[in-house]
Amino acid sequence: MLSAPWRAQPASGVLYLHGFNSGAASPKGVLVRRACEALGVPCLTPQLPHRPGAALELAESRLAELGRRPLVVGSSMGGFLATCLAERHALDGVLINPAVRPADLVAEWVGERFENDYTGERFTVEADHLAELAALTPATVTAERYLLLLGTADEVLDPAHACALYRGARMLLHPGADHAFTVLARYLPAVLAQGGHALPAEWQAS
Repeated sequence: MLSAPWRAQPASGVLYLHGFNSGAASPKGVLVRRACEALGVPCLTPQLPHRPGAALELAESRLAELGRRPLVVGSSMGGFLATCLAERHALDGVLINPAVRPADLVAEWVGERFENDYTGERFTVEADHLAELAALTPATVTAERYLLLLGTADEVLDPAHACALYRGARMLLHPGADHAFTVLARYLPAVLAQGGHALPAEWQAS
């Protein structure tokens, strides 16, 4: 199991950020909450707005509820937002198939209409999304803050881009895992260890 030897104390809580057009009730969000509950660790999984600026603002506003040094965890676009928070507040993070070129990704969706399966919200991606993402992107990334969980068969994002941007970070590559990273349950001990917490050996995701 990976550990976080640089931590004087375990993380005061966990903030999990879901991906684009996903939700707090997504499978990965549920798994992270269950793991935290097993340890008695505070965990927040907010439902984020589809606009990146508003999503980051909401996520940042929840940090204070988790104590002085929470662990930020994010998937896909949530991984990008988690990076923004980690860099702004000097926090440790776990990134699951993170979006490292989010403006490029969203550029393909401008004008497209979406419906969120978790909230029922309908929205259209606009050009302003790209400008917001560009403005939010950190100038530098402190790679040693992060643990990355990457699927080699990610059909949405090229894992090589994450490997390049976060060079020097801890990385776990799962052969054949796709963008949804449905194998997250087996990596939850490593996720919590990044925050200085140890899941008991008998813990089961289900």
